[in-house]
Amino acid sequence: MKKQPHIIIFRLSAMGDVAMTVPVIKSFVKQYPDVKVTFVSKAFLKPLFDNIDNVTFFTADTNNSHKGILGLVKLFKELKSLQPTHLADFHNVLRSKIVRSLFTLFSNVKMAKIDKGRKEKKELTKESNKIFKQLKTSHQRYADVLKNIGFHIEIKNFETPKKEILSENNLKVTGKKTSSWIGIAPFAAFPSKTYPDDLMKEVIKDLSKEDVSIFLFGGKADMDQLESIANQFGNVTSIAGKLASLKEELNLISNLDIMLSMDSGNAHFAAMQGIKTITVWGNTHPYAGFAPFNQPEDYCILPDLEKYPKLPCSIYGNKTFPGYEDVMRTIEPKTIVEKIKSIL
Repeated sequence: MKKQPHIIIFRLSAMGDVAMTVPVIKSFVKQYPDVKVTFVSKAFLKPLFDNIDNVTFFTADTNNSHKGILGLVKLFKELKSLQPTHLADFHNVLRSKIVRSLFTLFSNVKMAKIDKGRKEKKELTKESNKIFKQLKTSHQRYADVLKNIGFHIEIKNFETPKKEILSENNLKVTGKKTSSWIGIAPFAAFPSKTYPDDLMKEVIKDLSKEDVSIFLFGGKADMDQLESIANQFGNVTSIAGKLASLKEELNLISNLDIMLSMDSGNAHFAAMQGIKTITVWGNTHPYAGFAPFNQPEDYCILPDLEKYPKLPCSIYGNKTFPGYEDVMRTIEPKTIVEKIKSIL
């Protein structure tokens, strides 16, 4: 009897990058229902993969039991015991390279790794003589890894998930839905990707005049700031620090009508659930391949590229060219508000 194919997919971080794997994996399991998948990542990201057929989540505890070289050897042994037939490295960093090397030495698993396109991304973000063009998306790069181990998939055939039933815990925070729900995630990992506070407050103020409910997303560190904004409006609620888990956050996002986000993880949490997702871009650019999945091109709102022709400055937002600190101020609040209204 032929052995059932069993693919281990390896991607430890970051949140947005892991979320971008979800549409690819959902497309994969639909097209290959007889293939078993084990997804290896950090424990708090498990809710991203709940209820996906044939997918088992495996926790890589890189802070404790899987820490360091000995920990990675242990991780390899645990993964090898699952008897995989294939290994898809969606990360291609030192940890995954070590695990791949161990599989090469001690198993006959078929493997492939992601091509991150570092050279072309460097060409896209250099300060002068840049090559400004759309690069392959991260979603397609993930699909290509699976193709390279023998599984061609069409991610364009992705089916939008049904909205989840709002959990009882979330209902206590949101109340029943009686109007359009807008999510706003105003923060990002770097200031160069974060729309200025004063302008975002104008966006929220204008949207609050509509028959909508607005929910502000952020981490525990953002609680005070977001609560201060929410307290100024009757139909704005900060959920920062109020939801019990990522699972609860995803449940709420599933019930939004629109998500407004920076180039950050919340954009991908929304897009993977088929929510209309508008993103505001600063020193990064959708051409690098990190735009939310399956969203129209005009849902990406960009700075004035004529005034700032050197954009993008970096792939992740961690680098800014001199004089490019305030590129987002060329995006007027009314531009964002009008885009959201036109979609609603």
